[in-house]
Amino acid sequence: MPVLEVKNLKKHFGDTKVLDDISFTLEKGSTLSIIGASGSGKTTLLRCLNFLETPDSGSIYVNNEKLFDADDKSTQKESEKRKKRLHFGLVFQSFNLFPQHNVLKNITLACELLAKDQKDYKQNKKEILAEIDKRAHELLDSVGLSDKLFSYPHQLSGGQQQRVAIARALALRPDILCFDEPTSALDPELTGEVLKVIKSLAERDTTMIIVTHEMQFAREVSDIVMFMDDGIVVEQGSPESVFCAPDEERTRRFLERYFEG
Repeated sequence: MPVLEVKNLKKHFGDTKVLDDISFTLEKGSTLSIIGASGSGKTTLLRCLNFLETPDSGSIYVNNEKLFDADDKSTQKESEKRKKRLHFGLVFQSFNLFPQHNVLKNITLACELLAKDQKDYKQNKKEILAEIDKRAHELLDSVGLSDKLFSYPHQLSGGQQQRVAIARALALRPDILCFDEPTSALDPELTGEVLKVIKSLAERDTTMIIVTHEMQFAREVSDIVMFMDDGIVVEQGSPESVFCAPDEERTRRFLERYFEG
């Protein structure tokens, strides 16, 4: 059973059609890379999955649970959006760390706020917070930043900030981790350290959706590659089929332009 099912998603901004009948599935432990030119709808798709945008039609299922259906108003309650977002972790282009908090607090803050909703929070506060703190330490160690616990974002390089952002997204234990151009704001020499962390997540069977312009990286890390153009899925398949023997002329033209550039 797929961990994620997206069916017939459509999204307009005014008269502009940004997503046009997007459908795909993603198996648990798989990595999907989404490629395509700027403006093809990739980021809007991620934002719809994370309930930062509301599709005009279509449906989204996670672990066979209906999270959104445009024809079912009960799935569109504003009060339920925060809970639904917990199924997804989103790592942004520009890190979005809290500048007033150190690295440790950036990772633990959301978990601490969610913990307060637990019925046994008051009785077990000390143990709950200790577990959150322990997980934050483990995650920072996994991204190679155990020595930066008490540093602030302005004291870190861009690559270090993005690795903190990855640890923060993982702290909430999402079903699916999403990346929106995770290296686009980085200098070339810092890109490698972030891609290395993402590769290690893929090796540990983390379910991921990655919007990227890093073609070689997408080829190496992905189980599935999806090429989008003008709001539609033009082609999807294995990295070998999409990059080496694409079926669609639009895919071939995109890859030729990209590698020539």
